[in-house]
Amino acid sequence: MKAIALLSGGLDSTLAVRVILDQGIEVEALNFFSPFCLCNRKKSGCGYESKKVADRFGVKLKIFNIFEEYIEIVKKPKFGYGKNINPCIDCRILMHKKAREYMRQAGAAFIITGEVLGQRPMSQHKAALKIIERESGLEGLVLRPLSAKLLPLTVPEKKGWVNRERLLEISGRSRKPQMARAKEYKIEDYPCPAGGCLLTDSVFARKMRDLMKHSELSLEEIQLLKVGRHFRLSEQTKVVVGRNEEENEKLLQLTKKGDVCFQPHRIPGPVGIARGNLDQTLTRLVAQIVARYSDSLQAENVEIAVKDSTQNKIDCIKVDCITENQLEKLRI
Repeated sequence: MKAIALLSGGLDSTLAVRVILDQGIEVEALNFFSPFCLCNRKKSGCGYESKKVADRFGVKLKIFNIFEEYIEIVKKPKFGYGKNINPCIDCRILMHKKAREYMRQAGAAFIITGEVLGQRPMSQHKAALKIIERESGLEGLVLRPLSAKLLPLTVPEKKGWVNRERLLEISGRSRKPQMARAKEYKIEDYPCPAGGCLLTDSVFARKMRDLMKHSELSLEEIQLLKVGRHFRLSEQTKVVVGRNEEENEKLLQLTKKGDVCFQPHRIPGPVGIARGNLDQTLTRLVAQIVARYSDSLQAENVEIAVKDSTQNKIDCIKVDCITENQLEKLRI
């Protein structure tokens, strides 16, 4: 008997795989690339964590890049958004559909996930779980080992493939039951117990809505949203200003043809990347923003270096720092 696991590499999905393996069932794992994942981003995100878990348990892992399909869902989700711009139900349906396709290819009999009843307000209540199964064509074939005793019998339980008595009855938002179970299993190096998605973050959601309104969604544009302070200067123009040296480096890496780079001249300070149409007025406005975040000891006549990515020359202009009131009007 074989099951396909949706494995993020977080605590819940790790435990779900372990619970099913303990019943002698073969497991193959699937991970889905998302640029919005909050899990351990410094180590290449959830793909890194899922591989670590798969290696620990000795299970096969396949990683799907569903970026193109996922972006279409973010633009217009059938079941709407959560509190911010998170299309949680549609997201789960997409992943379950991919898992159903792979389940058939791999000769597996059912799907397992780390979902916990009542943990996520939009997608992990009983009605939402039913919608996800129905829309993905997996009614009765999705086993949620962590909450199984609180949910209706699934096909794997009815047919005796899985012993229901050895499944769990965890519910709610607290991770203490999972953490206690992880301790029993001697699983100690799991990342961010609560996991998370950037689309549920109110600040990121504002940036995402602004991007959707003014530009095409691409992986490069979304990666830029994760870095720095963002300001909307006009319908066609925005600027991103680094918060520290690490973000300055990332901004320079994310610069593309047509961008204009702003940096304080001869004094420490941030990198500012302007994207879009820049006239003389907007150029000075960007320089004023960058000057505001520089280490200049004065608010007037701050020298800012301006480099157009399409040219080799660097111009320097002197500007006064933008005022806080002006700055907040531009902040995304």
